[in-house]
Amino acid sequence: MTSEVTNIVVEVLPRFEGYVYPNEATAHPLWGFLIVLYPYITGLVAGAFIMASLVRVFKVKALEPVYRLSLLTALAFLLCATLPLLFHLGHPERCYEIMITPHLTSPMAIFGFVYAWYLMAVLLLELWFDYRQDLVEWSKTTAGFKGIIYRIFTVGVTDVSPPAVALDVKMGRILSVVGIPSAFLLHGYVGFIFGSIKANPWWGNAIMPIIFILSAIVSGIALCVFNYMVLTWIRRHTVEMRCLDTMAMFLFYALLVDAAVEGLDWIHRIYAAEEGFSVMQTMIREKLFYTLNLGQATIGTLVPFLLLGSLQLLRRRVPEMVRRRMISASAAMILIGVLAMRWNVVIGGQLFSKSLRGVMGYKMEFAGVEGWFMGILLLGLPFVILTVLVKLFLSERLPTSGHTPHGSSTT
Repeated sequence: MTSEVTNIVVEVLPRFEGYVYPNEATAHPLWGFLIVLYPYITGLVAGAFIMASLVRVFKVKALEPVYRLSLLTALAFLLCATLPLLFHLGHPERCYEIMITPHLTSPMAIFGFVYAWYLMAVLLLELWFDYRQDLVEWSKTTAGFKGIIYRIFTVGVTDVSPPAVALDVKMGRILSVVGIPSAFLLHGYVGFIFGSIKANPWWGNAIMPIIFILSAIVSGIALCVFNYMVLTWIRRHTVEMRCLDTMAMFLFYALLVDAAVEGLDWIHRIYAAEEGFSVMQTMIREKLFYTLNLGQATIGTLVPFLLLGSLQLLRRRVPEMVRRRMISASAAMILIGVLAMRWNVVIGGQLFSKSLRGVMGYKMEFAGVEGWFMGILLLGLPFVILTVLVKLFLSERLPTSGHTPHGSSTT
């Protein structure tokens, strides 16, 4: 009889390592790699929009060559921002209910309205006002399928008189100003979700939304640098070094602020040494050693900080070829580091034993909805969409100077 009961228990309960308690019967995190990608992609959207706002709102003329590329990057990734959540759901066809039956006290439900506002009322409208004059011209001079697309996007508004163009500029600037806090809200709420979980010492932190917003700005600027370098290389054009150096400068200072805030967070955790700190030490030394110490801290923060910092001090002494390689390498490493940071937050927070007496394990598969393959597809899809947008709305020549965001320039 005893052996039969033992066999039944073994068959029902999953296998555990370390401490075993009834509230840990899942034995693995419920949020997998798709939920890691979700805040990562939304952060890239917010950061790319901030990059574009530096031109429209803060009048940074040196960044004009990447203004429209930044907006198109934000749009491409925003169109894919909800896909990780939809694939994670057991019944993604039910997602419409979040809009028709709103739960105003749920941050996840509020995201549906924030996403719709940011996509329809901010980003698409700003792009339309910025491109309207060009769309009218292209619809008259382009034949075939592209000409049909351009005529559809004009929505019948073909007035290109100076007063109409001036109104486009005014509305675009207003939307840019409105879009900055909207971008903060779009991604800051993700940090709010994690920071409001008080029972988890890895997540429960009042400055978690700020950390998410700062890392989003860093990753978005790095993505714009990466896209600009790749686009000029594919088109076999020369990189505008004044633009690239300015992007590197903003990337360095954004990384400096982000690293300072995250460092302050860790100093506070170490000094307070609250309940669960010993488990946190175990995670840093073992479970998250590669993603936290190597991926996030070393590859994603320290090395780019040294490379970009040295360029700020020795810019005139470093040859252009070396500067381009240092900046592109820093951007790529920052993108990897921010992805590792999202992994550490989402997966690391779930590895905590609810009893705070140990850690659980997580093994990621290659196939399946939560596997590597699906994650790679979802990460690659925004770049496919961006390629189509570039083919439609960016000419074969990137400007080197004199570009105005609202004019009919070749960008």
